[in-house]
Amino acid sequence: MELAATKKDKFLSRLNAGSSAHSATAMKKLTGLDFPTRRTEEWKYTKVNKLINSTLSKGDALTDAVKFEIPGLESYKVVISNGTVISSDLAENKSVTIRVLNGADLLLNSQADGEEIFTTINLAYEHGGIYIHLGAGAILEKPIEIIHLIDGQNTFAQIRKLIVLEAGAELQIVEGYYASEKGPAFSNVVSEIIVKENAKLHIDKIQFESDEHWQINSEYICQGQNSVFTINTITLNGGMIRNGLNVSVDGQNCVTNLNGLYYLQGNQHVDNHTKVDHKKPHCTSSELYKGILDGSATGVFNGKVFVREDAQKIEAFQQNNNVLLSDTASMNAKPELEIYADDVKCSHGSTTGQFDDEAIFYLRTRGIDEKNAKSLMIKAFAEDVLKNVTTDAIRSHIDDLLKTRSAWKL
Repeated sequence: MELAATKKDKFLSRLNAGSSAHSATAMKKLTGLDFPTRRTEEWKYTKVNKLINSTLSKGDALTDAVKFEIPGLESYKVVISNGTVISSDLAENKSVTIRVLNGADLLLNSQADGEEIFTTINLAYEHGGIYIHLGAGAILEKPIEIIHLIDGQNTFAQIRKLIVLEAGAELQIVEGYYASEKGPAFSNVVSEIIVKENAKLHIDKIQFESDEHWQINSEYICQGQNSVFTINTITLNGGMIRNGLNVSVDGQNCVTNLNGLYYLQGNQHVDNHTKVDHKKPHCTSSELYKGILDGSATGVFNGKVFVREDAQKIEAFQQNNNVLLSDTASMNAKPELEIYADDVKCSHGSTTGQFDDEAIFYLRTRGIDEKNAKSLMIKAFAEDVLKNVTTDAIRSHIDDLLKTRSAWKL
């Protein structure tokens, strides 16, 4: 414990403390928290020693964001560079607010105010961020495209987002995390998302940084009655990525959709941790995560669904499927259900395997070479997730990034 504390103090000594009352409270809380080790169940398969032993500092904001915009997408654009908001082209009006986040904006719902050390660090120390608020009944006609640039040598970026949809509001967000150069970097991202009664929020999240980048992305969502929340997490490049997705379903007749696709190569590591907490009856949740792992890549999926005692008539589906393209790739999967109600329909499952040799042989007998045969099978495997990306320009952009990563020809 003393060693862990020493590492924590050394890591935190490089950062600048925030000035808000929330930051001061978080600083006090940090004294009782340590970095996770392999003995920490939630981090059993994800090591952070390399991260906490590195020398990091806040990077300067960069302005070259045009090349990362999604081609053909009509959107309102927000650029966050190394944790600093540098531009936004969405004008505020009486129903829509979008501006730089400040300490007084933080909602700190019970999830985001928990005992997770990286979330607490995000609050305790200086950070940049964005505040998006839609008033009751507001429907934004175009998506908000948030472009995150993480660049520079040994760069540390803290990013926080607060997104609030009032009753009946509807919003689509596409988030892209990109890097234009190689070099060690770490982004610590925390999002607080409130989706109130009858509101609908759809998020497409694209992660395409370099293989020397670390990202810990913690999202805390609270759903009100009759709300719909959908997120598609597409991870295509990055050294170590941890996606912590925590959904509190605190109203009746809610719909929750969590989908993920990850394509890993080399020594890359991606850890998807999801938690859906059903607190009220008559709700549905669906989780589908699929992974494609090559080289010596490692993947983690740990999905947990809670159904509380009063949450009857719940339908919860959870599935994780993985394809290993090499003998040295590995996957750790742990889907979980914790049910305290007796009138529910819940299922979960996970599979990990390699290509079906007979299927490849069948395609080759039809004149398709082995490389393209595998490409076709991978595309078919990924389609169950990608079909949930419903905007054509965003889907085309993801397809182009997949081609870049895999050298697909078809």
